[in-house]
Amino acid sequence: MSRIGKLPIEIPKGVEVTLKDTFISVKGPKGTLSRNLMSEIALEISDSSIVFSKKIDNLKSRAAYGLTRTLVNNMVTGVTKGYEKALEINGVGYRAEAKGEILNLSLGYSHPIAFQLPAGITVEVDKMTKLLVKGIDKEVVGATAAKIRSFRGPEPYKGKGIKYATETILRKAGKTGKK
Repeated sequence: MSRIGKLPIEIPKGVEVTLKDTFISVKGPKGTLSRNLMSEIALEISDSSIVFSKKIDNLKSRAAYGLTRTLVNNMVTGVTKGYEKALEINGVGYRAEAKGEILNLSLGYSHPIAFQLPAGITVEVDKMTKLLVKGIDKEVVGATAAKIRSFRGPEPYKGKGIKYATETILRKAGKTGKK
């Protein structure tokens, strides 16, 4: 049995959770998130917590039991605290600039990259080399950060490119030359 699925989710003050069949909606101070859940998982919403249970015990419901609980917990955390991912840009002349819903990147290519941010995502740029991707949906924040990183991933020789702030780049030795 899933150890994660058994844990109840505490509903903080100011968060409103509504359930209609398999459609759950979580409304909080930062916004609203909604999602369709699997029909094999049952939810019980009380005043201060959400408890999950399996309707039928089969392979599919056992696989989705802990996942469903984690997805709903991410929704509750997102509407109360929000999520953020930090990125760093390394390289001579590499820089970023945020203008509204568009992120302009200069990454050593012959052309600048204009990246349209998804709805609900904001990017803060500090000193043109540090990016902070913020939003209430954990999936969209992670996907946006991964997409920005994919424009110029870090290379192993000099470490140039875009990397996550917590990421360490394993460096390789360059050519030694003939003697």
